[in-house]
Amino acid sequence: MIRIPPAALFGLFFTGLYFLMAIFAPWIAPYSMTEVVGGVWEPWSSKHWIGTDNIGRDLLSRMIYGGRTTIFIATMATIISFTTGSILGFTAAVIGGWIDQLLSRFVDLIMSIPTLIFALVVLSVMPVTLPILILVMGLLDSTRVYRLARAVAVDINVMDFVEAAKLRGEGRIWVIFREILPNALSPLVAEMGLRFIFAVLFVSTLSFLGLGVQPPNADWGGIVKENKDGIVYGIPAALVPAVAIATLAISVNLVADWVLNRTTSLKGGRG
Repeated sequence: MIRIPPAALFGLFFTGLYFLMAIFAPWIAPYSMTEVVGGVWEPWSSKHWIGTDNIGRDLLSRMIYGGRTTIFIATMATIISFTTGSILGFTAAVIGGWIDQLLSRFVDLIMSIPTLIFALVVLSVMPVTLPILILVMGLLDSTRVYRLARAVAVDINVMDFVEAAKLRGEGRIWVIFREILPNALSPLVAEMGLRFIFAVLFVSTLSFLGLGVQPPNADWGGIVKENKDGIVYGIPAALVPAVAIATLAISVNLVADWVLNRTTSLKGGRG
């Protein structure tokens, strides 16, 4: 712990805190997510630590359950985007030729459409459920991961230890998962932190626009939307989830930067 920089400790603390709150939400939330327990926008008190929301629900409970939903969606979407984007990017770099051109041009086509507009169009004609929301976010974000994975894999694919593996008769699957993937982890880990934060911001934006997490479920973007009118009257209920989103974004980025500095760009081939 002494060797960990203060910035990384800050990031680890808040990232761990948010994830623990998300995991143990049903046990630590003082009230249920939908229970009306007081008046509209009550101030902070010993009964309601950060007040109540626009219809009298405990805001702390809404924040805990909302964080659970936000983090779950962002985590699953990030896993999908990295699994899909990395495998396709590595495959395109190793195989090359028309497969590389086909995949790359298709990704360029998808990336030419603004991600938010693309998601709004898709979600406006499909039922907005959590699985569909996660799938849409993950597949749209996988295009960014594909570009990074392919760029890194193209550089690694021409190195001596990869050529030696090919001369030994190793197949493409071996080359991808035993030679390229371990040496591409450093930039991918840093990108994973950024993709997770973009997923948090993305789902929050969709919920604020009404096409994300649907009531009565809560997420941080939806809580901002529900309580935005209170800002006019000096009610800070909409600012609490905004601060939570910002804190989580900064914390995960600090952890990703620390992990990136702790790893090396190339680990060399396996014999």
